[in-house]
Amino acid sequence: MSKKESTLMNMLLALLVIATVAAAALAGVYLLTKDSIDKVQDDKEQQAMNNVLPNFNGKTKSVGVLLTAADKKAANPQLTDAKDDKDSVYVNLAYDQNGLFGAAVKTYTDKAFSGKFTIMVGFDQEGKILGTAVISASETPGLGDKIKSDWANQFKEKGWNPVEKPLSVNKDGGEVQAITAATISSRAFCDAVNRAAMAYQKVLNVEKPNQKGEEK
Repeated sequence: MSKKESTLMNMLLALLVIATVAAAALAGVYLLTKDSIDKVQDDKEQQAMNNVLPNFNGKTKSVGVLLTAADKKAANPQLTDAKDDKDSVYVNLAYDQNGLFGAAVKTYTDKAFSGKFTIMVGFDQEGKILGTAVISASETPGLGDKIKSDWANQFKEKGWNPVEKPLSVNKDGGEVQAITAATISSRAFCDAVNRAAMAYQKVLNVEKPNQKGEEK
């Protein structure tokens, strides 16, 4: 083997060692921080649940619901049960001493200006909106701030029930006042809320929880 070939081989081996060490280091950092990251996310979701279910003091039961690819294209999508999927909607049925209080639904939209964002929506027993809270959003800072602002209060103040009438912005003939210069984000927010309402209704219709929080 020539000196030139030997030098090249040594360089390749050195790069391989460096890449292996770097990958191991990244994996180690991930394992060390995963629990902390998960706890922060859990705390954030719990706070969102508290915000959208005001005055609730009881227990919750979580049920995962998934929209299939075919259903997403349908005019009236049907929902299928799922326990763990990136596209799942999680319905947290809420029970107090009087029975079913409502639900806090972790939902999402992939129609946002900058991609996907996740929100929590609170509903009462009848499906009326009690509140909304943004969990994560990849929108630009300006748009992200707007969907987290008082603009979202209209969803609870109007007493809308998306199951009876899916929400849409005023520019599309709906009742939701769109954010100025952010119609796409406003439509996406409505999409997430409508998805949450469908999931909640699916759980109530299919699983038929009784007043004690157990399935019939």
